Amino acid sequence: MIPLIGYADRLSLRAGETINFKVSSQGSEPYQAKLVRVISGDPNPNGPGIKEKEITADFAGSYPSRTQDAVQGSHIRVPVNEALPQSFTVVATIWPTRPKKENQGIVSRFDPTSNQGFTLALGPNGAEIRFGQSGTEPFRLAVGKPVRERAWYRVWASYDADTGAVTVGQRALGEATLEDDEGVSSQTFDATPDLSTNVSLLIAAIGGAPVSGHFNGKIEAPALFEGTVSFDAPNAKSPIASWDFAQEMSSMRAVDTGPNGWHGMLVNAPARAMTGSNWNGTERNWNHAPESYGAIHFHEDDVADCEWETDFSFTVPDNLPSGAYAARLSCGEYWEAIPFFVCPPKGTRTADLCVLVSTFTYVIYANQARVDFGETWRQRAKKWGAFPWNPMEHREYGLSTYNFHTDGSGICHASWRRPMLNVRPGYFPIAEDNGSGLRHYPADTHLLDWLEEKGIAYDVVTDWELHHEGADLLTPYKSVVTGSHPEYHTSETLDALTGYRDGGGNFAYLGGNGFYWRVALHPEMDGLIEVRRAEGGIRAWAAEPGEYYQAFDGEYGGLWRRNNRPPQQLAGVGFSAQGLFEGTYYRRAPGANDPRTSWIFEGVPDEIIGDFGLSGGGAAGFELDRADCGLGTPENAVILAASENPPDHFVLVPEEWLTHVTTIPGGSHEDLTRADMIYFDCPGGGAVFSVGSITFCGSLSHNGYDNNVSRILENVLNRFLA
Repeated sequence: MIPLIGYADRLSLRAGETINFKVSSQGSEPYQAKLVRVISGDPNPNGPGIKEKEITADFAGSYPSRTQDAVQGSHIRVPVNEALPQSFTVVATIWPTRPKKENQGIVSRFDPTSNQGFTLALGPNGAEIRFGQSGTEPFRLAVGKPVRERAWYRVWASYDADTGAVTVGQRALGEATLEDDEGVSSQTFDATPDLSTNVSLLIAAIGGAPVSGHFNGKIEAPALFEGTVSFDAPNAKSPIASWDFAQEMSSMRAVDTGPNGWHGMLVNAPARAMTGSNWNGTERNWNHAPESYGAIHFHEDDVADCEWETDFSFTVPDNLPSGAYAARLSCGEYWEAIPFFVCPPKGTRTADLCVLVSTFTYVIYANQARVDFGETWRQRAKKWGAFPWNPMEHREYGLSTYNFHTDGSGICHASWRRPMLNVRPGYFPIAEDNGSGLRHYPADTHLLDWLEEKGIAYDVVTDWELHHEGADLLTPYKSVVTGSHPEYHTSETLDALTGYRDGGGNFAYLGGNGFYWRVALHPEMDGLIEVRRAEGGIRAWAAEPGEYYQAFDGEYGGLWRRNNRPPQQLAGVGFSAQGLFEGTYYRRAPGANDPRTSWIFEGVPDEIIGDFGLSGGGAAGFELDRADCGLGTPENAVILAASENPPDHFVLVPEEWLTHVTTIPGGSHEDLTRADMIYFDCPGGGAVFSVGSITFCGSLSHNGYDNNVSRILENVLNRFLA
């Protein structure tokens, strides 16, 4: 476990609002906490370094160390006060993804401490029923045949108190196979089972504190009957409880359609709107046929909320300037910094410039375990004094949506209600040879550091506020700028940015691969975000057929391009090519001398722009965006510069290919592998400046902040803020 780690219950707030910090410290002594303003989060000694300013705060001081554990695994908790009948049948439809794993609860009301209750479970021997027996091990009976991975089965178990007969069975659904995977086992139980437990009923777990025995895979239509019920006629009796997961699909509630109303609550956010056993491909939108999407996919490593207790809180005072902040903790040799952002009071601004922080992207990437992690990373982290913990070694807080669950399915949910190791000042994800290897939160501090050095006042707002408040949030500002990678957006944030731009606002997109994926925010759990890796795009994993519509809002997921909103429509450029974390340079284009835009290059006579930098060694690298009028780049857009000589490992994004040799726009691989720096005026009186590269901001501090990349951005902001 990490010796000192924590998280906050929100990522942004305003004066008068409160943020709660939750900390786990294994130290024998108290830990220290203080407030700092984060200026630079780059640990590279050859760059700006870590720059922070300590701020007086009422929470500063010592706090007792205590350990708080993260409990993984999703399930449904059903509070039940009534005693179960002595004779009963439990039934469910399942689609297992780790069928060889022991002790996976399907429907359970079992207390492992007292050995009371029952469990219908899955293991290497197929479906299994367990009964509690006072003073001895639970009674267990399994079918004795393993089930297949990712295949649908009806499983059931019953107990007849009058005869002592115990039955457990499994039947494959769908097309017939030659597999010997069906069967029924029966046995007479001579003793009386102990079913008197008062613990909650669980679906997709066995029980205990913390809950264990999590199921991996889909569960559909679990039900509980009084007495014994034939599998062939399960509706012969009315159920005590029957859970319909097709109802209230966007909620955290599992609806019981039975007479007792035993409604359950989802724990750790398993995936809803999953295709069920009756889905046949006819309808791909769950809104139109929810009865075909009555399954929930559970995972033993789901994490939506660590539910740690609060150690200390902070109410933002009226006089605290907007900006990036962190609660910096220390205990012995260990340190931690929990970041958050302070926005100006609602309806006001304290600067002409607004920096839009991409917290949705931070959360989507949170705890990304990268395959290039290794000893080089460890040694560099130690040498630089960087944040020393890496998700590849510490998976206890859940991984990112760029990783897979233990059952091989893609992670589609991410939450900020847990420690996010890579959302830290001082963290670097990539141990590259040519620079700092920063991405996301620490990479965006390159921009904040430059603004501080140039004395350009700015406010900070995040995409969370933008989603909830719309274009009115941005309207007071003369200019809005993004960081290096504003990739993930909701329809609300895109609408707000478009409205700001078309209402006369000046917008500067200072990154690459922006406005690319669609996401949804959960309507009930703040901080929980969903992504569906639908058709197209550079995907970390592929959503299952029929599972492209988001559960949280019912909208079609995937690329914004496939939702008829290519990035070019907003920013003039869109994702075109990607390679390793390396960068080259831009070459000045004829548009740099256009009378409409020549002011951007005032004091910049150079032909080559940005052949330097802390991100991959160049201002044009890693992920590149290009202009394309066919995708929405305005006809009046001026290409100021274009990148050259990408390394051989750069490739076009999949959505640009028609065949292995032909592309949708018709250009060659070489022509389309580029970053375009562009400018265009908008009908409402505003303007857009876009750089088309994720590594652009990493070049701002070069040569003491005196370089052509820095000068170009300064020229743009001086005009936008005039």
